[in-house]
Amino acid sequence: DPVLLAAAVPAVAGKVLDVGAGVGAAALCYAMRVPGAHVTGLELQHVLAELAAENVRRNDLDGRVAVLEGDLLRPPPELLPGSFEHVMANPPYLPAGRGAPPPDPSKATAMVEGEADLKAWIDFGLLMVAPKGSVTLVHRADRLDEILALLWNRVGGIVVFPLWPGGDQPAKRVIIRARRDVRAPLRLAAGLTLHREGGDYTDAALEILRDGEALIV
Repeated sequence: DPVLLAAAVPAVAGKVLDVGAGVGAAALCYAMRVPGAHVTGLELQHVLAELAAENVRRNDLDGRVAVLEGDLLRPPPELLPGSFEHVMANPPYLPAGRGAPPPDPSKATAMVEGEADLKAWIDFGLLMVAPKGSVTLVHRADRLDEILALLWNRVGGIVVFPLWPGGDQPAKRVIIRARRDVRAPLRLAAGLTLHREGGDYTDAALEILRDGEALIV
């Protein structure tokens, strides 16, 4: 999911914010695809923030990717509102109280909403992005209605991009991109089929996952 998320963000030789950066997968993928970009990752969990910083060093991206440890509800002072051309995020997929969380505390934090719910994630993304910039999320398809409701009358140019597992299976994930201070209508994209019959990745998916190509949303 982080690789597909990073591939869906428009290329810009400017500043990009990765909210909930984890070990840095999306931030690193974007920086490798867009050489002129500077990516800042914000990660709540100390262990993951340290791993992300180590991954930055191992990929020789110091100076182009920075990892900040912090909470989006109480963001570090380095994060100035409206200062990023694009914001991307892979929020926790499950609301608190729905289903059994993973037994591992770190995985539970990454997968289940805590103090910061889905609205807080979207509010923070819209706060950080510059006028005309975009906020891009990857999330569960069964929460698309909540996401669109939270974006309604606040943004424009919304694109909903389904990620189809393959065969006749319904989409389990969607990528949603919206732009601040624009008035373009919502668009439902054709999406991307991830797997062939039998389970292998499609050529289109491999171009992104293996070759680092952009995802045309």
